[in-house]
Formats: sequence, structure tokens, C-alpha cells
Amino acid sequence: MRALYFDGQPAIKEVPRPEPGPGEVMVRVHLAGICGTDLQVLRGYHGFTGVMGHEFVGQVAGPEDSPWLGQRVAGEITIGCGTCDLCRRGLAGHCRERQVLGLKGRDGAFAPYLTLPAANLHAVDPEVPDVFAVFTEPLAAALQVLTAAPVSPAARVLVVGDGSLGLLISWVLVVNGAEVHLAGHHAEHLALARPRGVATFLSPDLPPGDYDIVVEASGSPSGLELALARVRPRGTVVMKSTYVGRYPLDPAALVVPEVSLVGCRCGPFAGALRLLKDGRVDPRPLIHRTFPLARGLEALAWAQRPGVLKVLLDCREAD
Repeated sequence: MRALYFDGQPAIKEVPRPEPGPGEVMVRVHLAGICGTDLQVLRGYHGFTGVMGHEFVGQVAGPEDSPWLGQRVAGEITIGCGTCDLCRRGLAGHCRERQVLGLKGRDGAFAPYLTLPAANLHAVDPEVPDVFAVFTEPLAAALQVLTAAPVSPAARVLVVGDGSLGLLISWVLVVNGAEVHLAGHHAEHLALARPRGVATFLSPDLPPGDYDIVVEASGSPSGLELALARVRPRGTVVMKSTYVGRYPLDPAALVVPEVSLVGCRCGPFAGALRLLKDGRVDPRPLIHRTFPLARGLEALAWAQRPGVLKVLLDCREAD
């Protein structure tokens, strides 16, 4: 099968169709999404080599005796070893020997087929179309903010970054009753948030005032600087961005105002699928373009253009 493969440079490459191991299934990928973390792979994230991609919706195509056979699914991306101390403590997402789909030690979703443990699967309701379900993973990551920094109805929250993830986070926070401000650099992106009850500002025009919680989703040093500058004393900054490089951090920016800096990664797929089924989050405005997998290199280039939101790959055409 032909896949979008990374080995120092991305390429459309012929690779063997994966075979599921014990406890695993094979998924025929329908749609896959390109996200900021995939673009960080191009810059050396985790030193990854293999088939890229981790946001997907597809249909279970094997093995023949799987109770999942024929079911449309999304899948959690982290695969734990099941035996280390963290796995035994219920922290398989932080397994010391973990694989991560399309990011660390495991071929991913930019291909006609992938394999995952059946335990990672979540059934997609027939009412949820593929163009919604392909957003399950990033929407789950947005929901995880509520676990990293529980938001009360009285909280003032700032989201820094108006890319796909920042927009999803702002929508999720509004759904949960928070007062949400969104700062970014693209007026057309901010316009997607205002009808959902988000107060939006171009970053230079953000009015004075502190926030109880600031979510950094810009992926840039300036975004983290803004977050730390605008969080109130004893407030919380939630970091959602994936970085390859190292950024300088003045410890006094945390110690003196007693600010909590919290990392935040993957989130609850079941909650994301409920939001998509109920129509409380409609991700379609985020879709900028859809490319066939055979044009995957063009899709990656397009996703790196300034101001582009979500680019999807249709992997069915490569089968």
C-alpha cells in the first residue's frame, strides 16, 4: 500500500500492509487530519521515522473474528506496554515504553490501513459523519483542558492561539459555561469563534486584565510569554502546544506570582464523540482543504501555509 512516510523527509512510499498482532485490529482509514504535531515531526519531533498521522476515522477490517469487524471507529493514539509501573497504576498514557500512533514507534494514519489494540477503539455513532468523527482526537485533547484546570462558571479564561486546536478549546470552554476570551493573529479565524459566544481579540488589541486560567495553544514562544503575562497571581497556565525546540523560561514568572504551569495532552474520546453526536461542536468550519492521500506531500505543504486551519487526507482513494 502507498503511505505518507517520514524518514528525514516526507515521501509517498510503498509500504507493507500492517498485520494486527494479538489483541489488535486492522482499521481501514477513511479520513485523517494533519495537525500541528505532525508538522513538528517534520522538524524532528521524537526523531520519528515511519507512517505519519494520528487523527483518523475508519472502519475495522480485520481480523475476521474480531467483534469490532465492520464497525466505524476512532482510536486513542497511545499504546502502553501494560507491565511497567505506570501502566499498573492506570497511567498507560504515560507508559515508560509507550508507542504513539504516527509519532513514536508506531506507524500511523496517513495510509489506507493501520493497526491498534482493540482496547484503544471507540465506536462512532452512525449519526456522526466522517468529517465530524475525524476531529475526535483533537476535540478530546481540547476537553482535557477541563481536567488540567477545572473551570468554574465564574472563571475568566483566555485561550492564546487561533489555530484549529485553540478554536476547539475555546468552543469547549464556552459549552461548559466559562467566560472565554480568544487571542490570535487571524481575523478570519477569530470570526469562527464569536458566534459561539467567545470574545475575540487580535493579540496586540487584547485589553488589560488578568485571567484565572490561560490556555497556551499557539505553539510559539510569544504565546507562552503572553500567557504568563496575563494569568492572575495563583492562576493556572495550561500548555497545549507541542514543541520541538527549547524555550527560555524565567522561573520568577512562576515563583513570584505563585502561578501553576500545567502540561496537558490527550483527552476523553467518549466525551468528544458525545459532543459531536449532539451537535454541540460542529468542526466543519475548521476544514480548509481535503486532499487524496496520493497528494499527501501537497497536503503537508498546504498545512504549513500561514493561516491554514485543518487539512484532511482522504485515505480511501489510495487503497
